Formats: sequence, structure tokens, C-alpha cells
Amino acid sequence: MIPALSLSQNSEPPAAADSQQLQQAAQAFEAIFLRDMIGAMRKSSPGDDVMGNGGSTEFRDMMDDRLADEMVQNNGLGIADLLVAQWKGKL
Repeated sequence: MIPALSLSQNSEPPAAADSQQLQQAAQAFEAIFLRDMIGAMRKSSPGDDVMGNGGSTEFRDMMDDRLADEMVQNNGLGIADLLVAQWKGKL
């Protein structure tokens, strides 16, 4: 049986650990939102794949995922910041 992890094992105080987890969760949510938004924008375009190659679609999806992650790391749309501000006092 794996023992349950407690916040007391961390070197950070519980409030700091909770704040960091909240920030990570908010950034993950924003990244998912951006991936969906970029995907929807791509689907709405007529497309530029003349040969109909499925491989280029896979790489485009990977590029879109990376783009969403990079956007979040560079403050994105600010959704993560708003989520942290809303939930910080409720931890």
C-alpha cells in the first residue's frame, strides 16, 4: 500500500503549496481552453493541405498543442490569472 502524501512533507508551508497547485491547475485549464480554441479556428479555415496528407494534420495538432502551452507560459489570455484571483481566498 502506498502511503498518502501530506503537505507536511513539503518544505513549503501549506498555503504556499496550495497556491502553487492552484496556479498549475489554472494554467492547465487555460492551456486546454486555448487548444480547443486553436483547434476550432483551424477547423473553420478552408485548409491548406493540398495533398490531403494525414501526417501533416498530426504535426499541425502537435504544433497547436505546443503553441497553447507556450501562450500559457507567456501569460496567455489571462484566464489562469483570473481563476487564481477568484479561488485564492477560498483555499
